[in-house]
Amino acid sequence: MSTDYKFQGWMGLDPKAVDGNMKWQSYEPKEWKETDVDIKITHCGICGSDLHMLRSGWGETDYPCVVGHEIVGTAVRVGSKAEGGIKVGDRVGVGAQSSSCLKPDCAECSDGHENHCPNTTNTYGDKFKDGSGKSYGGYADYSRVPSHFVFKIPDEIPSAQVAPMLCGGITVFSPLKRNGAGPGTKVGIVGIGGLGHFGLLYAKALGCEEIVAISRTSAKKEDALKMGATKFIATDEDKDWATHNAMSLDLIVSTVSSPKMPLMDYFQLLKTYGQFIQVGAPEDSLAGINCFALIGKGIKMGGSMIGSPSEIREMLDVTVKKGVKPWIQERPMKDANQTVVDMVDGKARYRYVLVNEAHA
Repeated sequence: MSTDYKFQGWMGLDPKAVDGNMKWQSYEPKEWKETDVDIKITHCGICGSDLHMLRSGWGETDYPCVVGHEIVGTAVRVGSKAEGGIKVGDRVGVGAQSSSCLKPDCAECSDGHENHCPNTTNTYGDKFKDGSGKSYGGYADYSRVPSHFVFKIPDEIPSAQVAPMLCGGITVFSPLKRNGAGPGTKVGIVGIGGLGHFGLLYAKALGCEEIVAISRTSAKKEDALKMGATKFIATDEDKDWATHNAMSLDLIVSTVSSPKMPLMDYFQLLKTYGQFIQVGAPEDSLAGINCFALIGKGIKMGGSMIGSPSEIREMLDVTVKKGVKPWIQERPMKDANQTVVDMVDGKARYRYVLVNEAHA
């Protein structure tokens, strides 16, 4: 069945795309399945992952590639076997994952951990494992996605606000919730950028007793306190910051992507049996650690990757109940190239959202 709309978007053709050289082009979406949903895109958040993929920072990108995995829009075609009660005309969203195997013998999918399925498909720059085609992201007019990974958007959350939650928000909400953040806990958020600002917002929404923002300088201190931080550590401005704040935190979520982060100092901030969870993804290996830093206090170091569909729905529910509002800047979809350049230059405060003015 043909459609009366075209799939076209901002295409990265080589690593120079990250310098503002994406090209608006048509492309062939995945083969239609009756479990799929076609989405007319109104908004798409810009995520740090987009920059890594445009420049082949995490390995060679499968060009051509349309990035963007914080997609919001209107369902314009819904397969007869689609999940979730989605209907044509519904406002829906898609995050960083667009498929997993969903097989009964897959422990991850069966247990509701689809984001850790070994046969997952990313929302862009990937291939669907059933051979139905390549995945393309949300810097575009339309998107075709398997319905299991398409979410109805609550009426209470504006489209521009919910878009960056679908990757940026869930990337920190999931490890906070899963590792016990809530009343009585003291949490540190490393890095006050797009991810880190969500960390502060959701730590507050979950009712943490103390929320410590950790950054190199105090340039973002005022913003961090408004977002929910109760304390601020500027590591470049106090040479003894780790000593002064030792044994103070139950959980640290690190959102930074620098391979040179001072891990040993961060571990010093943790209480006995504390946890350090890394969600930022450096393009190089992390610095080595002395295992006695872990052994001595029984602390745990781990990682977290986006979140499952059930966790995304839980996050949206918390967002509505607690009135979480991300700090965003809207830009026209036609200005995607300049917005990517501004993102590379660190100008976002704190998430850019592209608005497809033809559809919004």
